[in-house]
This record gives sequence, C-alpha cells and structure tokens, in this order.
Amino acid sequence: MANSKKKQQQKKKAQAKATTNVADSVEQHEEESQVGGQEPQSPAVPESESIPPPPEPEAESEDKTKQAEKMKEQGNTAFKAAKFQDAIEQYTRAIELNPSEPTYLTNRAAAYMAIKKFKPALADCRQAANLQADAPSAKTLTRLARCQLSTGSTAPALSALRSVLELEPKNAAALQLQRKVLELEAHLRNFDGAKARQDWGMARLALEKCMQTMDAEGGDIPIQWRLWRVELEIARGSWENASMSANDAYRLDPNSPDVLTLRGLIMFLTSKTAQALQHAQSALRLDPGHEPAMRLRKRVRDVDRLKDEGNSAFKAGRLDDAVARYTEALERIGEEESEGKGGHIRAMLLSNRATTLLKLERWDDALIDTEASITLNSQAFKVYRTRARIQLHLEKYEAAIQDFRTAIEQAESDGCDADAKALKTELKKAEVDLKRSKTKDYYKILGVSRECSEIEIKKAYRRESLKHHPDKGGDEEKFKLIVEAHSVLSNPQSRQRYDLGEDDEPGMGMGGGMGGMDFADLFAHFHTQSSFSGGNFGGRGFGGGGFGGGGGGGGYGGNRSGFYSQTGDFPF
Repeated sequence: MANSKKKQQQKKKAQAKATTNVADSVEQHEEESQVGGQEPQSPAVPESESIPPPPEPEAESEDKTKQAEKMKEQGNTAFKAAKFQDAIEQYTRAIELNPSEPTYLTNRAAAYMAIKKFKPALADCRQAANLQADAPSAKTLTRLARCQLSTGSTAPALSALRSVLELEPKNAAALQLQRKVLELEAHLRNFDGAKARQDWGMARLALEKCMQTMDAEGGDIPIQWRLWRVELEIARGSWENASMSANDAYRLDPNSPDVLTLRGLIMFLTSKTAQALQHAQSALRLDPGHEPAMRLRKRVRDVDRLKDEGNSAFKAGRLDDAVARYTEALERIGEEESEGKGGHIRAMLLSNRATTLLKLERWDDALIDTEASITLNSQAFKVYRTRARIQLHLEKYEAAIQDFRTAIEQAESDGCDADAKALKTELKKAEVDLKRSKTKDYYKILGVSRECSEIEIKKAYRRESLKHHPDKGGDEEKFKLIVEAHSVLSNPQSRQRYDLGEDDEPGMGMGGGMGGMDFADLFAHFHTQSSFSGGNFGGRGFGGGGFGGGGGGGGYGGNRSGFYSQTGDFPF
C-alpha cells in the first residue's frame, strides 16, 4: 500500500516537470523568434494527456475548402431565392476561405449584376479571368463583357466577346451581347464625329442614344459621359440644362476635380464669378496640379479685375479708359463655340461697353454691341434700354418703343421697380417722337437738338431762313416749314406742349399749325404790326400763284417788315 502511494507521487512529479519543460521551451522559442525577426512557431509538444497534438496542415486546408463549398451552396440557395445581398455575403465568406477558386468570384459577380452594381461585378470578373488565364471560361468572359458594356467600356467588351466566340462560335448570349456592344460603339463614334464638327444638336442626340443603351442594360453611366453632356449644354448655350447636368455629376462624384472645374466654368459663364472661383480652388485642393482648374482660376480673377477697372473708369468719366478695360475683359472671356460664345458674362461686358460707347456718341459701335449682347442673353433689361436710346438717336422710333417695352417687362420681372418706372417715362417720350415723326419734326427742320437753348433756336432760324428764302432762290415749302418751326419752338409754352405731344401741330397760340392761314395771310398778319424799310422782296411773288388769296393776290407785294422783326431780326 505504501509502495503504491509512493509510485503515484513520483508519477505526478514527472508530469509537472514535463509541463514546466514545455512552457520553458515555448517562451524560449518566442524570445529567439523575436530576436531573429521571425514569426514564433509552435514547439514540438510531446504526447500528453493535457495538450492535444496540433492538426495537420493538409487536414486544415481540406477543412477550409469544405467550409468554402458550404458557403457557396448557401450563396446559391440565396441567389435562387432572389436574396442577392445574402448571396453576396455567403460568396464573400467562401472567397475568404478559398480565394483561389474563380467560381466563387463569378458567382458573386452574378449577384452584384442582379442588383445593378456593375463596378464591383467587373472587379470580380477580372480577378476570376486572371485565375483562369490558362483556360478561360466562356461564362466568365461573357459576364466580364457584360460588365464592361454596362460601364461603357466597349473596346474591352468586344475583345472579351471575341475570345468567347473563339471558344464557342455559336454562343447565343455572347452573340446577342456583341450586337449591343457594336450598337453602342456606333453611337459613340457618331458622338465623336458630331462634336468634332461642332454639330452640338447631333452630338447631343448621339449621346442620348448611348445613355438609352446603358439604361436598357441597367448599367452605370460613366462619369465622363455625364461631363460630356454638361459640355454639350454649355456649347448650346442652354445654361439651365448645363447646371442641372453638372449638379447630377457633382452628386455622384463630389470629389472629382474635373466635375468641380466644369461646374465652376458654368458659374463663370453665367456671371457668378465668386462661386466659380470657389469651385476652381476646391478642385485645386483635391489636385494641386489640375491644369483646367488653374486656368479657370486665373481667368476668373483677370475678368473680375478688368471689369471692376472698367466700371471705375466709367463712373469717373474716363470713358475711353472704360472701353479699353471692357475690351480687355471681353478678349479674356473669348467667344468659343464650345463655351456658348462667352455666355452671360460676355453679354454683360458687351452691354457695359455699349453704354460707354453711347455716351461717346459712337452710335453704330454701340448698336453692334447691344445686338451681340442680346443674342447671348435676352433676359437683361439694361441692354434693351441702351439699344432703345440708340434707336431713338437713329430715329428708329418704333424699334425704340419695342425695346423700351421689353426692358420694362424684364425690369418688372426682376423686381427693379424704380428702373421700370424710369423706363416708362422714356417710353412715353419715344411714343411722342414717333407721333411727331409722322407729321413734322420742328427740331429737325431747324437742325437743332431737342435739348437746345432759345438762343440756339434763334440762330438756327436765321441760318435756315436765309438759306431757303424764296427771294434768294430757296425752296418756298421748306421756308414755310422753317417759319412754322420757329413760331412753335421760340415760344416756351408752345414748345413745351409740342415736346409733350399735346398738340399735333401747335403754333403761336393760333390753333393747329399756322392757325389755318396760308403764307399770304401770315404776311398780312405781320404787316399789320410793323413795316419793312427795304420795300419788297425783289418785286416778285413766290411763283406759280403764290400761297392763295389775301394780301397781294398770291404774291408777297407791299411792305412786309413785320414778318422779319417778329421772327428774329433776320439779316439780309
């Protein structure tokens, strides 16, 4: 009994010693591995009841393969039940357990394709094809081609399909897909050709066909296509559509320097220079070497500076300097077809220059600028106002009235009530001018401006009456109009009524025109007031019976000094 107890104690001591030796061996191995820069490895453990032996590597690999297959089968079950997200998760676990099996990748690609996620599906198909490099699967290549079609990559898709048809010439799925790819490629060629010809309408139609093909496949429209659409709308001068298309691209890829720069270009061309500058700077923060963003930033700054310098010169009355600054800004903006010929910002600068040219009385140049501005932007009331004033000077009254009315409508639409009120006053004057132009323009008859002084009217009357006096060989009808014009404009009250259009032919308080008098009556009227010391006008009448009865049987006859003293001391 005592011997039995002694043997048990010796056995326990031996087991404790063996355990201590294993622990010492693991600790020593980890220290050596750390010093040598190698991963620690499990020590050889003797057979023991307390520590089971590690599994064999081949057995562990076989176990993972079986688990991967199990995950794949679960993924297949989920796929058949249209639980595609669950299928993706199961295939992902299978791939993690056995990444060298291409079937798991193509299966996951099919699940991604089912929920229209073609970019991750494309990545899986590429990886599977690489694993099958020696013996590519037709199914893998077909799926790869469909993913390439659905992401807009036509050339790689055709290459993959050629490989499929070399393996299986009558593969129906590959043949059908090939027709779709060729159709898309044809639309892309049409787009490129139309864009090169600057046929923006045809280019837009071709791009729409491309996008329709992509929609039919449920594919992802490439971001480059979205940028093309923006560029086409810019070229067409369709600023609202351009902005909407740019916003769509920005939502999909807010960190793209290309998207930010193109969106900034739209803002620049629509006169939103502060926002344009912000977009250019944001693009450069993402990519400091992005050349389009660098060019846009410099361009915006240059145009803003030149415009401000032009405005300052205009306000200071340095009109020639203002024209020069506006011209420099216009050159910096340019008028490229691809940029909508300069857009609204060019229209604004043209309007500014036109206003300056108007003040310089360069009527024709100002008119050219206003018409070019309206072509680029038909919604700005100021340019219509400027053109209306030019039309008034050119005596195109009906055109001026139309421009004033358009300007008023646009000013009211913009909420510029004070400007609209002032424009209505100018419109009323233009309507009076039109009415007068259809009868007699007394200012034009005397050759004076509407702002002339009484002294200028007097001088003009003397000059014109001497030039056209019948006794001096002048035209008697023209002379009659000169007398009539002077009679109205020399009297402040009748001139005011005439300027307001209150009388059709006001004249010297004697009713319309010359008060119903003919020239003989007029001379008789003046003859009663004073006498002319020089006798008659050469002893002859106005010719052809003169002006009818009264005061000399149609001739001048008699003493007529009253006419000349009354009308301003006309010197002979």
